[in-house]
Amino acid sequence: MATDTETLTASGYIQHHLQNLTFGVHPENGLSIAHGAKEAQEMGFWAIHLDSMFWSILLGAFFIWLFKKGAERATSGVPGPLQNFVEILVDFADGSVKETFHGKNDLIGPLALTIAVWVFLMNLMDLVPVDWIPALATAIGIPYMKVVPTTDVNVTLGMSLSVFFLIIYYSLKIKGVSGFAAELALQPFSSDNKAVKFLFIPVNLLLEGVGLIAKPISLALRLFGNLYAGELIFILIALLPFYVQWMLSVPWAIFHILVIVLQAFIFMMLTIVYLSMAHEHH
Repeated sequence: MATDTETLTASGYIQHHLQNLTFGVHPENGLSIAHGAKEAQEMGFWAIHLDSMFWSILLGAFFIWLFKKGAERATSGVPGPLQNFVEILVDFADGSVKETFHGKNDLIGPLALTIAVWVFLMNLMDLVPVDWIPALATAIGIPYMKVVPTTDVNVTLGMSLSVFFLIIYYSLKIKGVSGFAAELALQPFSSDNKAVKFLFIPVNLLLEGVGLIAKPISLALRLFGNLYAGELIFILIALLPFYVQWMLSVPWAIFHILVIVLQAFIFMMLTIVYLSMAHEHH
């Protein structure tokens, strides 16, 4: 909750909480951390959001550690709480793959599990009160600290582009270059007349190309948009008087749990669907 809003305007408070800790090469200051959105913008494309990187890697490491502990404690007898929890998640991901993925690929199951748990953990950080960690970071000299990696479009685009590269890779591997090219060039419009079919190729390439490129973009922006909006609402609530904050933040947090889980599920399912389509022959 907001405790220092009296020293900031409302717009300044919002901008501070939405600013990433950006590290890069500034034209005047050289290699440095940006102090404000203007400096971050001047650092250009190759600047790194240190907070997004830190929290996403930390949560990924926590996921690996948790499931490793679950595997080490696995027993054929009466399972413990951690083993039950891990088995439920593994069975859920495995069931989702079996119902949706129609090819044969040992990568899809682990990939689906990783996406579901990792995205869920990153989304879950949105339930941490908005001032707690940024205030602690400020106290130790760190000017900005965004703790929800999925509110950073760079993170969601990075994950979706990884899925996109897998789509291209398996499309070429399963269908071959000619098969993949034919899938893009010879549908949805076709004809038995070869001359007409040839005339349809530019139109088909345009339509299918847009559809192909839209997959990673929509995958990234859907997750980013929902979590960014949720975080913004928490920040706006934190600007209200203390007693009003709790009246609004608790119901919104309860509702937001649904968004957190649903967006992780959607990202996982769309990844499975897209890779299933990549494995199907035309």
